[in-house]
Amino acid sequence: MKKEILIFGSNGALGKGVTDSFLKKDYNKYYLFDFHPRIKNGNNIVQFEVNDLSVEENVKKAFENIQPSKETAYFLFSTVGGFAGGKSVWETDDQEWDKMMAMNLKTSFLISKYFSILVKNSHSGSICFTAAFTGLNAEPKKAAYGASKGALLHLVETLAEEGKEIRLSANAVAPYIIDTPANRDWMQNSDFESWIKPEEIGEFIHSIFTNYHFITGNIFKLTHRFSFK
Repeated sequence: MKKEILIFGSNGALGKGVTDSFLKKDYNKYYLFDFHPRIKNGNNIVQFEVNDLSVEENVKKAFENIQPSKETAYFLFSTVGGFAGGKSVWETDDQEWDKMMAMNLKTSFLISKYFSILVKNSHSGSICFTAAFTGLNAEPKKAAYGASKGALLHLVETLAEEGKEIRLSANAVAPYIIDTPANRDWMQNSDFESWIKPEEIGEFIHSIFTNYHFITGNIFKLTHRFSFK
């Protein structure tokens, strides 16, 4: 059986680290999707430029590049999403609310939809989304962001139940703070060593995919790390 992986958001701060981690693994083919490609296509790497993934036609077009196969298990990790915060509920306008729902929930719904169709016509598969700690634990002035991520978690748990019918498992990781350049600039006096590294998230997701036939319906909280010195 062949193993092929799709990574959506492969060129973002999280996506780069996860992709670099996955490229060291034994997948037969890599499909990388992002707004700005960075890796040259190779024998087993194919990169696609995508447009707004909250538009169904764009997601459908992305998946048309992949042909289902009863000899192939497909895996998908998505980093797609966005953040807006800093306003109380009564200060948040409906444009910001709609933006978070489109970026964090609708994109994930559409990716789930078309990946499920691919898996249904193939051997089996597994999908993992990037949620957020805020989706599980409400924080002040993050209502739109937290609600959209919380709804994503419900989508994942529903997909895990429905996936039993088509040999599809579904999970999500919910990081607290990821060690990215933007976060370091934002919180310069923090303990960076306690932050989860993108490459570590890639390693963890690979372990989920390695055991995808029985790991499903989980929301994995990634709150902190400690280093060995």
